Amino acid sequence: MKARLDPRKIAPDAMKAMGALHGYVRDCGLDHQLLELVKLRASQMNGCAWCMDMHTKELRAAGETEQRLYLVSAWRECPFYSERERAALAWTEALTKLTDGDVPDAVFETARAQFSEEELVKLTLAIVAINGANRINVGFRAVPGDYRPAARRAAE
Repeated sequence: MKARLDPRKIAPDAMKAMGALHGYVRDCGLDHQLLELVKLRASQMNGCAWCMDMHTKELRAAGETEQRLYLVSAWRECPFYSERERAALAWTEALTKLTDGDVPDAVFETARAQFSEEELVKLTLAIVAINGANRINVGFRAVPGDYRPAARRAAE
């Protein structure tokens, strides 16, 4: 596979704005591993190989287990995700697919029970950000494989 173009070179200001959104999400106060699980699940749904590569590596660097990484797409059938993670993953799936033009009330109520209103807005923004990144990377065919987690880069 070959990349179609590098949006960072073509429109650096646009990509800087996208980077600022991701920076806000990173520093918004929600748990890093929770955010990475959400990003991984949305990226799986969108078929974004570059982002799946990135977020699995970030999760491993943060100490996530292989079992949870392998089974995040089947989280409903697995006992090792917390209620908060389940609510976040259901919210992620509902906002990522929007196939019926609606997010079911039950999904919202479950998320609302696990997250404060402010946290739910921040989680929603994280989902918006990853879906945007997925569309950029899939559309321009970003080639996966060379991403290195921040924790590893900082240690070098």
